[in-house]
Amino acid sequence: MSSAVTVSLRMASHFRPFFHITVFLLCFTMGRSHISCRNEADEPVDWFIIYKLPKFKIGEVGSGVDYMYLDSAGGGWQRSTFMVNTTQGGALVNTLNQLYKGKAYMSNSSVYALYNDGAPELKYIHTYGHSKGVLLFDRSQGFWLSHSIPHFPSFPERGYQYPSSGKRNGQTALCMTYPYAQFLSIAQQLAFVYPRFYNCSVPSAFSADLPQLVQLCKGSKLPLTSDRGVKPLFSLSGDKFVSFMKSELFVDDIYNAWVAQALDTDLLVETWQRQGRELPSNCSLQKHTMNIKRIQLPPSVQFESRYDHSKWCVSPVDRVTCLGDLNRVKAQMLRAGGLICSYNPVIYKAFRKAVNWYISC
Repeated sequence: MSSAVTVSLRMASHFRPFFHITVFLLCFTMGRSHISCRNEADEPVDWFIIYKLPKFKIGEVGSGVDYMYLDSAGGGWQRSTFMVNTTQGGALVNTLNQLYKGKAYMSNSSVYALYNDGAPELKYIHTYGHSKGVLLFDRSQGFWLSHSIPHFPSFPERGYQYPSSGKRNGQTALCMTYPYAQFLSIAQQLAFVYPRFYNCSVPSAFSADLPQLVQLCKGSKLPLTSDRGVKPLFSLSGDKFVSFMKSELFVDDIYNAWVAQALDTDLLVETWQRQGRELPSNCSLQKHTMNIKRIQLPPSVQFESRYDHSKWCVSPVDRVTCLGDLNRVKAQMLRAGGLICSYNPVIYKAFRKAVNWYISC
């Protein structure tokens, strides 16, 4: 062995403890600063789902701000010790505080976008897609939060606020952590929906990669070559999601006419269906779509679909689950919106067990 190699090995041995400490500190710092979905303990997580419980449950009138929690760590639904309207903790607060308290909305090194057809503090406009969500990411990674809550989230300068209008009905929120490249696909998908971006920033350093998002943030409606689009998305940990987005030009029920047939599975669908406006369960096509009427979450919380503003579906046996934007009502056949689907067994088990009663054809 040469003397140079021997010296190098001795130096490496001499500095090994220092090296380990340095790497540990570097990994801790990087892990803490990377933008991601964050769990109930304010730790990075690949994905999480919140099911905000309605105020009116069967046999009980609740607070309207309690919720169930599920994430990629496994297990099943857990009743959160936090309330969805608190600023003191919980997955929603922890995740969105990266925008609010982290002042990411003032940074040129990250992109953020808030969209909601029922934007906070603004008059409702029907011409936008029926879609709600948050994007926050930098050149490394970030999160996409897709949810069903009108008037949420608040403008960045206001800090975290949960709207009082969001208490009455059940709501869901799905947060997914993605590497940077996936946000290019997400922006392309959102072009089909034409969301109402009420607050966003795409710094010039990102504009070449994200031309669709730049235009959408300006309020521009982009020309489309198709009436709908589907793309696979892979989370930071490699979990596969599939985004289905339809424009207003696809005038049909997204669940029955498209997603059930595309996934080749029957679907049990939970959406907000006010009496007299709902689309009935439909078995006219090869794969059927059936309306859920009662939901049950552990240990024994039950509520009716009319008090649930969430939008999700689950297959009876094929282990697919989707969360999204649109209700199964006639008027929303005319609206743009989407679904995010997953074959994750943890998500499937949680939502399949949540189906207490549905209407067959």
